[in-house]
Amino acid sequence: MPVEDLGFRRAAPALAAFAAVRLLGLTVLAVWSAVAGSSPHTLLSARWDSLWYARIAAEGYGYEIVLPDGDVHSNLAFFPLLPWLERVVSAVTGLSYGSAGLVVSVLAGFAAAWGIFAVADLLHGRRTGVFAVAVWAALPVGIVQSMAYSEALFTALAAWALYGALRGRWLTAGLLAAGAGLTRPVGAAVVAAVWVAAVLAWRRGERSWRMALGALLAPAGAAAYVLWVGARTGGGLLGYLDVQAGWGNGFDGGWAFARFVGAKLASSAWPAGLGLIAGVVLVLWLYGACVRQRQPAPLLVYCGIVVALALCASGYFGSKPRLLLPAFPLMLVPAVALARWRTRRAVLVLGAAALASAVYGAFWLNGSGPP
Repeated sequence: MPVEDLGFRRAAPALAAFAAVRLLGLTVLAVWSAVAGSSPHTLLSARWDSLWYARIAAEGYGYEIVLPDGDVHSNLAFFPLLPWLERVVSAVTGLSYGSAGLVVSVLAGFAAAWGIFAVADLLHGRRTGVFAVAVWAALPVGIVQSMAYSEALFTALAAWALYGALRGRWLTAGLLAAGAGLTRPVGAAVVAAVWVAAVLAWRRGERSWRMALGALLAPAGAAAYVLWVGARTGGGLLGYLDVQAGWGNGFDGGWAFARFVGAKLASSAWPAGLGLIAGVVLVLWLYGACVRQRQPAPLLVYCGIVVALALCASGYFGSKPRLLLPAFPLMLVPAVALARWRTRRAVLVLGAAALASAVYGAFWLNGSGPP
């Protein structure tokens, strides 16, 4: 299998599948918004977290909101790489920062799709790689890949960092892991994966300055930002955790989420509680299937941390589905199964999933949406 051939021609079917699913999602969103009297552009670029990123791009850090209960929502909770890129794109194109965020997300989405394809192609071949990308694009919260959010950017950096680690390209893996650490707090998962890959390579007898430097570079992005926030707030090493606590975010092992689900089950919204339980069971089953599939240890470590942080952190529970979006190794399980099917049958199943995702995404953004 020519796994080294990562040119456009080899990845083109996967990128075309990603483009088709995302275009369907945007088309349905446009139609739904026209009926609802809302603006698709505003929904994608100027609501919830996208507003915080755009403000950072425009004004830098230092903005905060004090809520009636005394909680402080500070923009220091948001890592800087996306607003930095928004500022660059805006300077080059003249677009608003929110629109620049959409440009970054579009480009990052294709980069993420290519990276997911590269990892899946390396492990299971080209056909599985195409299906892995299509499944990822057709996730129920796939519309987030088209928003001025950081999920697509983070997934792109994570996927290519993991590919670099699997191929022993240590400097690439380390630099991309550092970039992931400047994008989202879960960048720690990418760092851990690169370190695990380096340890396994060392145990196999590899000794190189590139491996050592890559391992040192991997945590540089996250460490730099966390230390800077600590110095700015006066909170030292725990300063960033204090900022997150102001947003109600923390790691409680899933206790707050369990109480939330329990409250749903005990109310008239019990079907939603059952749906949440089914979703968690599905995610855990998929991770178990990843283990049974004998995915490489760096992928299992990365995916395990992403899943654990998403499910076991306190905070706004409506965010959990999108927090799972970077856990793309889970998609290798259905992708391998789909690759064994006849093409017509697999395409029909994926088409139905993509349409359902498009409808749900339009409903979601015109309703509560991702905070």
